[in-house]
Amino acid sequence: MRLRTHLNNSHASDDTGIDLAPMLDFVMNLLIFFIITAVFVKEIGITVSRPNAANAEKKEAGSIVVAIRPDGEIIIDSRVVDIRSVRANIERLHAQRPEDSVVVAADKGAHTGILVNVIDQVRQGGVQNVSIAASES
Repeated sequence: MRLRTHLNNSHASDDTGIDLAPMLDFVMNLLIFFIITAVFVKEIGITVSRPNAANAEKKEAGSIVVAIRPDGEIIIDSRVVDIRSVRANIERLHAQRPEDSVVVAADKGAHTGILVNVIDQVRQGGVQNVSIAASES
């Protein structure tokens, strides 16, 4: 009888540890899942490099100028306008002077998102000849 209890105690002490194999399998599956899904994630965006004096061209005086300040204010025809009214203002000015191109003069501290939105609004306003102004260094 003592032999039997001794064998049972020996067998019971082997099972007291935590089995880590299922946890390692689970962690390995998570690792594989994240590696596979990370391959399919692609960031959507555009690269905008604002021009400098090296590639700047001199434009004629007949241009519609849209200025963007660092605080996000948009100025067209010496008036501060909202981003939603850029298209209407460009349509009006383009109807008055159809041969003029549009020059967007964004300050260096202006957000690129606002610049892209303004260019998009100008193109929706019917002007396809849009330039970005550069300062001479």
